Amino acid sequence: MNGLVKASLIGAMVGLMPAAVMAGGAARDAILQRYAEEAAAETPAFSGFSAERGRALYMGPHEGGNPEMNACAACHTADPTAEGRHRKTGRAIEPMAVSVNPDRFTDLEEVEKQFGRDCKNVLGRACTAEEKGDFITFLSGL
Repeated sequence: MNGLVKASLIGAMVGLMPAAVMAGGAARDAILQRYAEEAAAETPAFSGFSAERGRALYMGPHEGGNPEMNACAACHTADPTAEGRHRKTGRAIEPMAVSVNPDRFTDLEEVEKQFGRDCKNVLGRACTAEEKGDFITFLSGL
């Protein structure tokens, strides 16, 4: 496919996207940029986020945290496009995949609150900036 046709197709697809999705993308990109800066400061060899590492973080299993919640998938299901269910309360959890839930990862305060709680439950420690960025990158690609 030549460059002009590809650019036209991409332009048409962007034109069809709801404004909320595009706005969410900008907010999500800003959060990812912040995590990239933090990751570079934490690890000088940082070379970018990885959806594959994010997938591994999501799917688990991990040691160190709550054995009943040793993966994000324990509550959110192995299919991030599906509704999850909290293991203790049974409360419904909206899908994690950005394609299904475009508001995911668009509010830094909420994102930090969730990582602060969930990383301790799943990993037994705080997530690094690289892990946060990997996780968001994985779920943004679905």
